[in-house]
This record gives sequence, structure tokens and C-alpha cells, in this order.
Amino acid sequence: MTTSDRDFVGYAHAPARVRWPEGKRLAVSVVVNVEEGAELSLGMGDEANEFVYEAVERVEGVRDLCMESHFEYGTRVGWGRIRAALKARGVRATLNACGRAIALSPWIAREAVADGHEVSAHGWRWERHANMSEAVERAAIARTVAAIESAAGTPPVGWHTRSATSPNTRRLLVEHGGFLYDSNAYNDDCPYVVETAGRSHVVLPYAFDTNDMRFGSGHFVFGEDFARYCADAFERLYAEGADAPRMMSIGLHLRVIGKAGRIAGLERLLDLIAARPGVWFARKDEIAHAWRAGVGLAPWQPAAPGTSGQRP
Repeated sequence: MTTSDRDFVGYAHAPARVRWPEGKRLAVSVVVNVEEGAELSLGMGDEANEFVYEAVERVEGVRDLCMESHFEYGTRVGWGRIRAALKARGVRATLNACGRAIALSPWIAREAVADGHEVSAHGWRWERHANMSEAVERAAIARTVAAIESAAGTPPVGWHTRSATSPNTRRLLVEHGGFLYDSNAYNDDCPYVVETAGRSHVVLPYAFDTNDMRFGSGHFVFGEDFARYCADAFERLYAEGADAPRMMSIGLHLRVIGKAGRIAGLERLLDLIAARPGVWFARKDEIAHAWRAGVGLAPWQPAAPGTSGQRP
């Protein structure tokens, strides 16, 4: 096939005509993933046990108490360390929270809201949506929204599916109502707007490289590895931000960067970024609102036959 509805151009030929509030040159989005208790677990009535962690080991037929305890570290210890690091530096973040995780630990949502953070949606369970039927996915979205609203006091306005979405995800979010943005894309260093189900919808691309998940793959070993890699990304995006808007996503997980041997890497990174003028630490909902307010762009349109998608 040589035709596609995918957008291979983006802003390459025409940088976005948007400036961040107060003339800031780089929006930095710190994302704290809250997944503990939403992972697969026979003990939670799921069909299998979770096996995706730093030590990959499958336990079948019985509860995997080892894996369960690995995830529990995130809420018992990791959240406290991450919360303290953000609070000490006045950084407002977005909690990317699974509905079941927040239903089990609602106090995390309450503490996050008290600190000025946003609580966004990350699915009901920590799972892909790629193979979900429309009815199942619609129910998962509604259940997630209800759990977060109950714990945080307000419904989420953002969504991010673990890994692959279904072809229906974005439309179902818009049809549910109340969603301002999703982060189900990895294809740019700044936001963009799409037309979905007859509405204008903001996409805030996420990142897997500036993300502590790389500890699990062995790419990061020391907290300093995480800090150095993210610092290099920051320096380049900060430099490019002089001429065009840029957004940096920093992905964190309670049970990963919250470890005693790694948290200093996050603290060093935040200190480095905070010391630079023109940086806007912002929640994702703030970024999405700013983009919608400042964007003078037409929504992205699907490609015409025989072309690749491009943004006007």
C-alpha cells in the first residue's frame, strides 16, 4: 500500500504558530503513572498474573505474591518519595492513573489534588485496548472516569492507554464527553489538534525514551543514567524552543523511579531544569488548554488518496 490515513509530515514544513504562556520556550510535562493494583492478578479476579516487570517471571494457576509485592512498593514507598521531590521544587504534574489503582488507593488522588496535580485516566486495568470490542472499551472508560471522579473530586479530562489503543479509543473518549485531550501518540515534540467525532480534540504526544520504564529494559541502571539521558533531551528541546514551541514529557512510575537507588536521579533532573529560565512545568490539562487557546491551525485531516497526511 502506498496510501495511508497516517500523518508523516506533522509540523515539519510549517512550525506551529503557538507560544507558551508568558513567553516560555519549553513546556515540561512530568507524568506520574499510578498502576499499582491495576496490574493483572489472580488475587484480583483477573484471568492471569502480571509478568511485565524488571524481573520477568510467569506464575500460572496460583497467585503471584512476589509480583503483587513488587507493585505494592509503589504505593507504600515510591509515591511518598516522588511526591516529596515534586513538592520541594513546586513542580505540578499529571498523575496518569488506572481506575482500579485509584479505587484501591484513593488517598493518592486526594494527596495529589491537594498538591495541585492533575489526575488523568490510564484505563481501568493496566492493559492494552487494541483488541477490545467497542462495548467493552466504552464500559472501561466509564468505569475509569467514575473511579477517578470519586477519589479526586472531579472527573479526568485526559486519557492515556497503556501501549496500543483500539481503532475506536479516541472516538469513544470524545463521545463519552468531558475529555479535553489524550496522550495516545508518540509522534511529535509538541501537541496537535485532530477532528474526532465532529469535535476538535487535543493530542499531547507521550514519550517512552525520557521515561523511567527504561530501567526495566536495562537501558538505565543508575539514577544518573535517567538524569543524563533526560537532560540531553531537555537541552535539545530547550534550544529548539527558541524558534518553535516544544513539549518534553518525563514519564515516571511509582515502583520504578521511587526506588531508593534511583530517586536522586529524578531530583537532579528536576533541579537542572528548574534552574533554566523560560521553562514551564505544567500539567497536561494546562498544556492542552494553552494549545487550544493559542493554536491558529486547522485540524489535521486524513490523507487524500495517493498522498501522505499533512497538516495545513
